[in-house]
Amino acid sequence: MAPSAATVADGNATPNPQSTLAPGFYVPTVAFFTPEDTVDEPTTCRHAVRLAKAGVTGIVTHGSNGEAVHLDHQERILITKLTRSALDDAGYASMPLIVGCGAQSTREAIKLCKDAAASGGTHTLVLPPAYYGGLLTTDLIKAHFREVADASPIPILIYNYPGACSGLDLSSDVVLDLAKHPNIQGVKFTCGNTGKLARVVAGTSDTGFRTFGGSADFTVQTLAVGGHGIIGGLGNVSPVACMEVIKAWEAGKQDRAQELQRVVARGDWTAIQGGFVSVKVALTKYFGYGGEPRKPCALPQGAKLAEQEEGFAELVELEKSLAK
Repeated sequence: MAPSAATVADGNATPNPQSTLAPGFYVPTVAFFTPEDTVDEPTTCRHAVRLAKAGVTGIVTHGSNGEAVHLDHQERILITKLTRSALDDAGYASMPLIVGCGAQSTREAIKLCKDAAASGGTHTLVLPPAYYGGLLTTDLIKAHFREVADASPIPILIYNYPGACSGLDLSSDVVLDLAKHPNIQGVKFTCGNTGKLARVVAGTSDTGFRTFGGSADFTVQTLAVGGHGIIGGLGNVSPVACMEVIKAWEAGKQDRAQELQRVVARGDWTAIQGGFVSVKVALTKYFGYGGEPRKPCALPQGAKLAEQEEGFAELVELEKSLAK
């Protein structure tokens, strides 16, 4: 069992350096299915290796892009195991593998964290429960995270995504309070609130706590306030370009980083509007694989499909030019 928050001092806890995530770009992978609606195991493996070879910092399974709500528990375990095995076999055994483990009950979230660890995950990403949001006080939500962190065999990251949680938006005060727990080692802000992100960075600056933006369209903004990178689904389509924004910024090439950021942001707007379905559109159009989402979701047709494909064109052109 992970150490309890009660065992640490009032100040922020210091995570085990071996479990501290490296700054960079982490990609929440999409889920791939066969025409028979089973997990497409070969494509799952090939995609993970493609991202690793492109130089991403780590991979996330069962994020918002990964159709976690469309998977049963055994499929979730399978996809994480396949991803870990593919990375290990390709020489990326040290690459972090974060596993989405959000659930509406504390009991199930703990179960998912234990499954994630047993399947080869190194960290978990946990949404707050929100289905019964009207019955949950801030103290109950914080207690949920602490109980999950106490029981999880691997460190957890808080996932703040109001769009997936009935509008529930964790404040910087809540995140900073939870950051004191030694097994809560980071946060992903898909809320897009860079002021909140900056406050959490400042409040955890002397620790190993990691603060990530949740979308590639504000990479430079995240880095400018000391954030540790991005966990973003656009990396499925353009892993090299997403990493290049970070590399340019870190090299002090601010003009180049801003130039790349503009292209990435325009491409990400298409992904944001269409969600994981549009990511599959881009993969199918420009890389020859992707497949259908699970029902009731579906790929767009006709003019809408063409619009989404065109929305990624500039970004994919940049990606292919950088990958040469």
